[in-house]
Amino acid sequence: MKTAVEELSPTRVKLTVEVPFEELEPSLQAAYKKVAQQVRVPGFRPGKVPARIIEQRFGRAVVLEETLNDALPKLYGQAVDEIDVFPVSPPEIEVTKIEDGTQVEFTAEVDVRPAFDVPSYEGTEIVVDPAVVSDEDIDLQLEGLRQRFATLTGVERPAARGDFVVMDLRAEIDGQNLDEQQAADVSYEVGAGSVLQGLDDALEGLSAGEEKTFRTTLVGGENAGEEADVIINVKSVKEKVLPELDDEFAQLASEFDSLAELRDSVREQSRRNKLIEQVVQLREKAVDALLDSIDIPLPESALKAEIDARKHNLDHQIQESGLSREAYFRLYQTTEDERFAEFETNSAKALKSGFVLDKIVKAEDIGVSEEELTNFVVRRAAQLGVAPNTLAQHLADNDQLTLAMMEIVREKAKTVVGDAAKVTDTDGNDVDIQAIYAELNPAAQQGAAAE
Repeated sequence: MKTAVEELSPTRVKLTVEVPFEELEPSLQAAYKKVAQQVRVPGFRPGKVPARIIEQRFGRAVVLEETLNDALPKLYGQAVDEIDVFPVSPPEIEVTKIEDGTQVEFTAEVDVRPAFDVPSYEGTEIVVDPAVVSDEDIDLQLEGLRQRFATLTGVERPAARGDFVVMDLRAEIDGQNLDEQQAADVSYEVGAGSVLQGLDDALEGLSAGEEKTFRTTLVGGENAGEEADVIINVKSVKEKVLPELDDEFAQLASEFDSLAELRDSVREQSRRNKLIEQVVQLREKAVDALLDSIDIPLPESALKAEIDARKHNLDHQIQESGLSREAYFRLYQTTEDERFAEFETNSAKALKSGFVLDKIVKAEDIGVSEEELTNFVVRRAAQLGVAPNTLAQHLADNDQLTLAMMEIVREKAKTVVGDAAKVTDTDGNDVDIQAIYAELNPAAQQGAAAE
């Protein structure tokens, strides 16, 4: 087999492949067997029709077509392996010559990863936020903990922002009750920001046993997007009561006996979180700086596929939410046009980042150990709320283990770029990334030193 490459653009090539006919022999024999199974010829059992009878009755062209259907994908794969290109889209294959018994020629046009060089990233200057824990940080963490242990107490007064109400709701259009737009015993925090516009304003000032009607646009169901009258009936009003911040609370909310011990623990955890944030920030900024230093043309098909995938995921999220598109975007305080613009920007960055990181993976000979793959599956399973074995089986069954390993090596490439940077914080202090690693995982550092 002989392959010639023609560059149509920096991101698209045309392969011209000449294949001696003898290389098609396995596919030719497979084609005869397949056609023999499909045709019915008197005097022969299915699958036992001789090749010469098939050609006499149905023509040689039928066999050749089946042969090429089987052989071309394999031959295209072999051609790609022999040349220095990395396809990023399905090929457009065209058979240009068939000389029966002699050779076959076909062309394949395909979008490819552009050729580029990665500049040096050693000593890139990066500025990150300082890993300083303030008293305000501790107070904020403790306040969040108090909120988790808050209790609700019934009150004999009108509802105010921050109160919880239990209510019944129903909707009407032109006086006709909408069966699917009814809900009973709904618990809701006044001021939480419902997608049902006007609900918070209507609830403020209502007491238990009172009813109120307000007009709004429905956000879900068959009548989504239509104006309707919504009737709310408040059944109870409760206020949130926070526990006192004292030793008793420390014993309730943690394994510590005193508030001072709890504060020390929160401070230590906040310190770790700040350090982790520094590491993540410096890696992202180091990669961004590297991307900004490289001009890479992006294959249109790959970029479109990335954008279309994000749009598909968005459609799925909207469908799962049960909201109309308008209500969904209002809930997230954005618009469809703004989200699509983000998709275009983020897709281009993701594609470019993947190209660059893959180059670094190859240059640095970065691989994936079995332990790293196991840890990845365990972490991802925890995020998804499934058993690790279930996720591992899913990845294997759907041929996604390669994608998982690609994600791992790309993250390791980010680490390589980040570790090579010269980092300071916004206060002007030098940031020692190796010292951070030692503080976050002293056991690993001790093991490395021992080796």
